[in-house]
Amino acid sequence: MADSARLIKKYPNRRLYDTRTSAYITLADVKELVLKNEGFQVVDAKTGADLTRSILLQIILEEESTGSPMFTSDVLTQFIRFYGNAMQGMMGSYLERNMQLFNELQKRMHEQSPAMHGGNKASQDLWNQFTAFQGPAMQSLVSSYMDQSRNMFLQMQEKVQNQTRNMFSGFGFPGYQAPSPDDAPEAAASTPPEGEKKS
Repeated sequence: MADSARLIKKYPNRRLYDTRTSAYITLADVKELVLKNEGFQVVDAKTGADLTRSILLQIILEEESTGSPMFTSDVLTQFIRFYGNAMQGMMGSYLERNMQLFNELQKRMHEQSPAMHGGNKASQDLWNQFTAFQGPAMQSLVSSYMDQSRNMFLQMQEKVQNQTRNMFSGFGFPGYQAPSPDDAPEAAASTPPEGEKKS
């Protein structure tokens, strides 16, 4: 943990204690620290185990349960399916890189905003009013962006699987037969057992 990051202790009664302010805080207070880009670490007061990820996940759960959720049920379903999958590590890195790129885009837009509103007080007030209403729009944009990124990743995964399947079928392993598009369950069900005639 960096020296500048504040230490928050979580006690068995589920209360969070901020060692910098010497006061108990709530999950909403931790969310404010995140929004203000303040570094912090949450540890178990008894064992010293790092609970930061657990607390951040609780905040995400509360945000997704109330107001306007960022992730659709389909996206959350796909996330669950990647746990334990061979592609899990790649998926995590992929999403992290995409979030970094998105944050960089947002940062550049923010830096260019003074030039867009001209620098004078009236224009700046109008710009501030405009950006104040962009929260839901940005949230929708992130959700759409994540959906598109997920679809691209799934297409890439399917392509890798098809290439792997074709590669192994090319080795000609005994007993291995590449699945054919014609091998549908309906066709298999309609084929009579050997020695019997189809009625």
